[in-house]
Amino acid sequence: MEINKSLFDNLQNFFGFDNFKGDQEAIITSILQKKDTFVIMPTGGGKSICYQLPALMSEGTAIVISPLIALMKNQVDQLRAFGGTDSIAHFLNSSLNKSEITKVKEDVSNGETKLLYVAPESLTKAENVEFLRGVSISFVAVDEAHCISEWGHDFRPEYRRIRQVIDNIGDHIPIIALTATATPKVQQDIQKNLQMNNAALFKSSFNRPNLFYEVRAKRNVIKEIVRYAKMNSGKSGIVYCLSRKKVEEVAEALKLNGIKALPYHAGLDPKTRAETQDNFLMEDVDVIVATIAFGMGIDKPDVRYVIHHDIPKSMEGYYQETGRSGRDGGEGICVAFYSQKDIDKLTKFMKDKPVSEREIGTQILKEVIDYAESSVCRRKQILHYFGENFNETGCNNMCDNCRHSKKYFDAETPLLNVLSLVKELGEKFDDQYFINIMLGIENAQVASYGHSKHPLFGSGKEQGEILWKSLLRQAVLNNYVQKDIDNYGLLKLTKSGISFIENPHSLKFILNYLMDQAEDEVEESQQQSGALDTQLLQMLKELRKKIAKQKNLPPFVVFQDPSLDEMCIHYPVSLDELKQIHGVGSGKALKFGQAFIELIKKYVDDNDIDRPVDLVIKSAANKSALKVSIIQNIDRQIALEDIATAKGITYDEILRELETIVNSGTKLNLNYYIDELIEEDRQDEVYTYFRSAETDSIDSAMAELGTDDYTREEVQLMRIKFVSELGN
Repeated sequence: MEINKSLFDNLQNFFGFDNFKGDQEAIITSILQKKDTFVIMPTGGGKSICYQLPALMSEGTAIVISPLIALMKNQVDQLRAFGGTDSIAHFLNSSLNKSEITKVKEDVSNGETKLLYVAPESLTKAENVEFLRGVSISFVAVDEAHCISEWGHDFRPEYRRIRQVIDNIGDHIPIIALTATATPKVQQDIQKNLQMNNAALFKSSFNRPNLFYEVRAKRNVIKEIVRYAKMNSGKSGIVYCLSRKKVEEVAEALKLNGIKALPYHAGLDPKTRAETQDNFLMEDVDVIVATIAFGMGIDKPDVRYVIHHDIPKSMEGYYQETGRSGRDGGEGICVAFYSQKDIDKLTKFMKDKPVSEREIGTQILKEVIDYAESSVCRRKQILHYFGENFNETGCNNMCDNCRHSKKYFDAETPLLNVLSLVKELGEKFDDQYFINIMLGIENAQVASYGHSKHPLFGSGKEQGEILWKSLLRQAVLNNYVQKDIDNYGLLKLTKSGISFIENPHSLKFILNYLMDQAEDEVEESQQQSGALDTQLLQMLKELRKKIAKQKNLPPFVVFQDPSLDEMCIHYPVSLDELKQIHGVGSGKALKFGQAFIELIKKYVDDNDIDRPVDLVIKSAANKSALKVSIIQNIDRQIALEDIATAKGITYDEILRELETIVNSGTKLNLNYYIDELIEEDRQDEVYTYFRSAETDSIDSAMAELGTDDYTREEVQLMRIKFVSELGN
């Protein structure tokens, strides 16, 4: 590639593009002029060309510092595909062996390599610093520069040392720092740490007009995700979960339902992760279920949806992850599921952190909660977070809040009260403090300042918490107050706020809607998703009784009551569908199911019933890794206490798991364990009781057998043995 060719010729020859996007040309010119350059450009804006093209056009090698090995591999592969030679770009990181490292260093020394990607950890190694001192370096690009800041969502301590290392390598090496997400606070941090306060700053708008944002209450979340993926079959999507266990579970549920999906998380070996990534890029897989480690630098333009199974930890993380959809300007749907339980979990994680980190984490999380619970245009909220003011009419109904009808309230008096209070109390408190005062909540902090005696204390009780939360959120969004990020998020009046106190005028704010209670009501919502068909239930109970009589079994061994209830909501008419009913596994379905589905099918036809399509969604619960592992351990005849300890669960929990397994139709041979614990004649007595029992209730069994003779655990174990041997 000729250095003196025009920028446009090089862009076309090398990357095949006819023109630059946004600020790309100005950024590249700045780097070619050896100036420090700071680029804040949203995901999908074409950041990598900003340093790849000038690197190819400059003398020497450009060092690109990048946080993820997968990201480096992806970019090096692309550059080699464009450039035709393997030596044009290399990476230097922990995945290489000695001979591969030698080859990289040879190509760099010979001047054949224009871009060398390094992880910050590799860059700081003494032998690499020594090697780079002898190399002609064109510039250093710090990719994902938000990793420098503790206020950024991917803080990496090694990033804080980059400046020091660059100074060790040589004098006056130009730096380009790039990030897709930087709040004003993070931006300052990056510039200060890299000592590039005089850098040319290029900041693109954070608005991605083609993305649709939505937040849903978390109920039956895996079912919702499966349903969404099925309705969008053949489209590429990413589902983010906070834990590896949940990643595996969701990926398994998607696969069970015929969706080409794979899990991706740090617990998988590098080879598997690389293959998964390639499968996604090559479209052999439609959906990746991942922890946040996936997607940085993945250059796939046609991801059509990004779903957050759990609410993200930060707005930066959320923005960057949702930004991976619709990079080509086409459809990009971003759905996040929200529940109070998630927030409690995230708050719990923070409890063990050092105080300063906890303070930062709490503020970052609070922004996410405000975003999720607010009825204001989602786009306006996201852009405000990144220091951009946005008029919601420009959203074009591209978020759930702008599509819903809104409730407004008169904000003039309440806003005036709050702003006057902020001023009067010397701008020393955060938003929650003012909400507590208006609602009349006297906690330790309010008491210590004596503000429970303030005339406004409790004056807003009647309006309720939702109004005050809505008011304070919008006071910030509309720039009447701002949060002092450096100082615990204390509220400070702005010019507009002061002007409003002096000249109040009538204005309306939007009232937050109450997020439905979520997640804990899975069982309940299954009941609600269709009323229980009592006529069918009676018929199923009679059929169960008849089959039980024929097989000389108690009815509960055939199917338990909750399973019959669910059949009366979902009307399964095939064995496959029956297996998805709670408490019915393959074993039970094959052994007893045929008569039940024939009865239900006839009932549905006779009564012209419109069956819910929900049922087609198969649940992975009965195939979970824990259950499989327990069954394997029982086959090896390992004591239940030892299995529980190894799995990190209690003895009671393992008994509950065993009951679920046998109730779903899997046979378990627990004789090795039970024979040690209970004498044979006592076993016979319990067995005989259950044979003639009307119900499988342990309380009834204990009352009949005598609490002095048997412990609850013994009866429970015998019930498991009984159901397993007779029912499965």
